[in-house]
Amino acid sequence: MKSMASTSEKILDIAQSLIVAGGYNGFSYADISAAIGIRKASIHHHFPTKAELVAVLVDRYRGQAEAGLSSLRSQVASPDEQLQAYLNYWDTCIRDASQPFCVCAMLAGEMQMLPDEVASRVRAHFQSLATWLAAVLSAGAEQGLFRLNRSPEGEAQMLMASVHGAMLSARAFDDPGLFIAIISSQIAKLTK
Repeated sequence: MKSMASTSEKILDIAQSLIVAGGYNGFSYADISAAIGIRKASIHHHFPTKAELVAVLVDRYRGQAEAGLSSLRSQVASPDEQLQAYLNYWDTCIRDASQPFCVCAMLAGEMQMLPDEVASRVRAHFQSLATWLAAVLSAGAEQGLFRLNRSPEGEAQMLMASVHGAMLSARAFDDPGLFIAIISSQIAKLTK
């Protein structure tokens, strides 16, 4: 059973890197097969359809993201430091190419073409992230750390769009430093 789990995890890991590189329609089971060195039939054994594979992948990604955000909240008391830690995480991932792009952001660019079981999970990720950001911004505003120009939910949407847009710019210009340069100006608006 352990080898099945490790094979499943390898499949998910490769699928994640392929999605980050080219999106949902940018990979096939043949690509995973070649990367891992197993037959396509073996991949189908673990994940009968591509939609099921990507749905499981998004669930795993969302679980990891929620655990990370929960950990931030419990380990870092100040809302401004929580937000900075979240941004530093992405800055580091983009700079060292360990996770150069949010899987759900990449999939969201293809939302109209995604199977419903994948699209609903991508939406759930963004709803969860927006809820966390809104809570951090609200707590920071109550403590006088942030100045919000709209509701915490509205600011969370703006910040989320800025983070993902900054990822796009860093990728488009092949300049990891653009991420933090773009995001810093957004954060400056919140802290002035």
